[in-house]
Amino acid sequence: MAVLKVHGSAISTATQRVIATIIEKGLEYELVLVNLREGEHKREPFISLNPFGQVPAFEDGDLKLFESRAITQYIAHDYAKSGTPLISFEKMPVMVNWMEVEAHHFEPVSSALAWELVFKPMFGMTTDAAAVEENEAKLGKVLDVYEKRLSQSKYLAGDEFTLADLHHLPNLQCLMGTPVKKFFESRPRVSAWSEDILARPSWAKVLDLQKSH
Repeated sequence: MAVLKVHGSAISTATQRVIATIIEKGLEYELVLVNLREGEHKREPFISLNPFGQVPAFEDGDLKLFESRAITQYIAHDYAKSGTPLISFEKMPVMVNWMEVEAHHFEPVSSALAWELVFKPMFGMTTDAAAVEENEAKLGKVLDVYEKRLSQSKYLAGDEFTLADLHHLPNLQCLMGTPVKKFFESRPRVSAWSEDILARPSWAKVLDLQKSH
């Protein structure tokens, strides 16, 4: 079996999403570092792997993919017999539904908040308080929906951990280190779910990788 190659950065949330999936599946991989500060993601050879110039890019032998959620789905399906079952064939419609919720409802507001509260300070930029307030309100509405959903099952797609949950991990981790954490903690089921998925051994390994880079 060829070693999977992930071209990206350990501080990139999208790269983290892919690496967490690979670790859950117990697969060997190589992280090919792309220096974002130097703009390596905007020029060759990386641009041949992802024409949009965004990390990560992925290689499995001759197969080349980009877009983190497409990569995680490929890994979960093609290596279904390895490691943690991250897809539920029985509950596929529900799982796909909540994967779409993450991508279209949770991701935009959580990314906006992470940018303002985590990444801007990291790069010496000024946080936009109005943008934070606006997106906090949006996040609250999203998490109200999650709270209701999680009253029906332990995880978003049912009682087993799937990609629908895993896809949240990078942005969730970012926000837990900010005042936005209170929006999760004030909703008991969302809080329990957040603690559960953030405590997965695979995610601890992703965080260790981030610290080492």
